[in-house]
Amino acid sequence: MEASDGVYECKARGLFRKKGISPNCGDNVEITPENESRGVIEEILPRKSQIIRPPLSNLDVLVFVSSVCEPKPNLLLLDEFIAIAEYKKIKPVVVFTKIDKQDSSVLAKLYRDAGLTVFEVNNMTGEGSEEVKSFLEGKLSAFTGNTGVGKSSLMNRIFPDLKLETNEISEKLGRGKHTTRHVQLYKLEKGGYIADTPGFSSFDTNRYDIIFKDELADCFCDFAQYIGKCRFPNCSHTKEKGCAVIEAVSEGKIAKSRHESYISMYEQAKQLKEWEHKND
Repeated sequence: MEASDGVYECKARGLFRKKGISPNCGDNVEITPENESRGVIEEILPRKSQIIRPPLSNLDVLVFVSSVCEPKPNLLLLDEFIAIAEYKKIKPVVVFTKIDKQDSSVLAKLYRDAGLTVFEVNNMTGEGSEEVKSFLEGKLSAFTGNTGVGKSSLMNRIFPDLKLETNEISEKLGRGKHTTRHVQLYKLEKGGYIADTPGFSSFDTNRYDIIFKDELADCFCDFAQYIGKCRFPNCSHTKEKGCAVIEAVSEGKIAKSRHESYISMYEQAKQLKEWEHKND
């Protein structure tokens, strides 16, 4: 726990456990020092954002790292996590890696046109990594991405002394070995912190990050200027005639892949019973 007068190893009061509250990485707290190195957490201050799994609070930015090849990018998965970041009022940022192996311009344009901040990084030379580092200064950010996409290599570029464990991709499995085991904050030289998190598979969307169908369109920033302009006020933006979103897709103003991701997520959301989850 970092305080104005140093770093303390802290434990939480037992009353938090009784209330079912656990301190998260990124929490702002009030502590009582016991000595020069140890303290007790007395209060957890209100959180402006929260992710349950992995446990992170007060994030400003979620950085989604995706390789342009090896492994092939999963745009549906990427769109799902961008939507969750939007839903939780955390700024989503996309970083495409391995641009030395395959051109990233088409993918980068797709997401820039959708209104997202996008970086392209060559992990072999470090090209693009300084731009990522500068953007994150002064912010609390988290990096996440499937194993094998070059997330640890990128973080090692930003933090040369970090030496995060990296593994080559298993060709047989089509994915890398799981190398990141816990959440940890790293301080940036010019202010701000970066949290390293487990891969996408541990970023739980099934229970704690539910987006109901009526809220989903608001989590696609490229839909924003078209919502409210459809023929029907309760338009689902999936198949209706006179849908402004579908018309924008047909005119190339919204990427087809983004709309396909939305439809897939909408169909999943239709299966949810809101009353079963509102109190989870």
